Amino acid sequence: MAAVSSSPERGKELFNSAALGTNGKSCASCHPGGSGLEKAAASAPKKLEKVVNQCIVKALKGKALPSGSPDLASLVSYLKTLSPAKTK
Repeated sequence: MAAVSSSPERGKELFNSAALGTNGKSCASCHPGGSGLEKAAASAPKKLEKVVNQCIVKALKGKALPSGSPDLASLVSYLKTLSPAKTK
């Protein structure tokens, strides 16, 4: 069986899916289009993993994703795309 890799596209799919929780909500239910996550997206990946899992457990009533899992890495990768580009 091939290893599952992470990608921002998979992260976006998970972000918009109710499959991470048990209450029929998705990350996008509270953050449509990633709204309000722009600053969080600039966080260090490990900190962002912790925040993502807190939201999954508390807001979505789901189970935390294992650290280093492709799905968690994909969510973090997608959230990083929401961080505003730095320009001079």
